[in-house]
Order: sequence, then structure tokens, then C-alpha cells
Amino acid sequence: MPAKSVRRPARVRSTAEERREAVLSAAVRVFSRAGYHATSVGSVASAAGISEGYVFRLFGDKNKLFVAALARCHDRIHEALTAGADAAPSRRSRAVLDAMAVSYAKLIAERELLMLQVQALAAADDPAVRAEMLRGQQRLVELVRDRSRAAEPAVQEFFARGQLCHLVTALDLVNPSPAQATASWVRILTDGIRHY
Repeated sequence: MPAKSVRRPARVRSTAEERREAVLSAAVRVFSRAGYHATSVGSVASAAGISEGYVFRLFGDKNKLFVAALARCHDRIHEALTAGADAAPSRRSRAVLDAMAVSYAKLIAERELLMLQVQALAAADDPAVRAEMLRGQQRLVELVRDRSRAAEPAVQEFFARGQLCHLVTALDLVNPSPAQATASWVRILTDGIRHY
């Protein structure tokens, strides 16, 4: 009797778009830890499980990779703020701003997104990074202003409070040490700040 040949399932190859997504996800993780200047394209490629050459083929260079990761971060913030505005219990400005703030607080519970923004601030002397930061901030400010219909000082306060959330989260004052928990300076910084 002849032996039956066993057909192996065809190997599924990831598309360029899937690999691009994997690289961007890895780039957010790696850049958020080590920053723009200390991160190599090789370390991002390794974290994504693909070759360094392929990362260069997808993005061109480290600068473009970092900017793309930052743009992804801004897109995720935009999506979260939009979802928050959509979920607001009323159309009153304060209700929309509060719902957007809750949605953002949940998002930055993913510490990597927060830390990537911090790393971008540290690399803001690079013209391409600064240009993406300006583009991202413009989109976010216009979104918050337009969706909340709040007065400009309230929109400014929304972003100022967001920066305070960054500080509180980056310093892990959300879960303060026993000594910090009773310190008045920690209470002052964290009063009214919601984290998830």
C-alpha cells in the first residue's frame, strides 16, 4: 500500500500592514522605556520579532519610526477622548470634559503611552518630533474644544490637569509609599486626580 502524503497547512505570512502594526506596538513599548536617543532600531526590531532591515524598509530610519509611534499614541488619545465625549451623560460642557478626562485616565493606565509622551517631550528639540507633537496637540485641543463646547480657559485647565496626571502617574503617586501617603505635598498633587 502506498503511503499517504500528509499535507501541511500553508504557512500564513503576515502582511506588511500586520508587521507595521507589530513594529509600532513594539516601538511604543521600547521607546517609552529608554527614550528616543537611547533606543536602537535593532531593539525595536527584536521586540517586534522581525529583522532590523525590515524595520528600516517599513519606516526608513529611527526618527521616522519614533514619530510614527508618537503619532500612534496621539491617535489612541484622540480615540479615547472621542469615546469619552460620546459616553458623556449629557452635552453640558462640564459633563463632556469630565467624561473625556475619565476616558483619558483609563488610557494612561497603560503606562507606556504616558511614558512615550514624556520621552517625546525630552526629544522635542528634534524638528520632526516637535512637528508631530504640535500636530497631535492641535488635533487634541481642537477635539476637546469642539466636542465639549467649553470656554477656552476650561479647555486650557483640562490640558493642565492632564499634565498633572502625567506627573502623578510617572512618579507613581497613584500608589504612594506609606510615607508619601501621609505627606501633604502628595495630597496636594493628587487631590481630585482619578486613575485606573
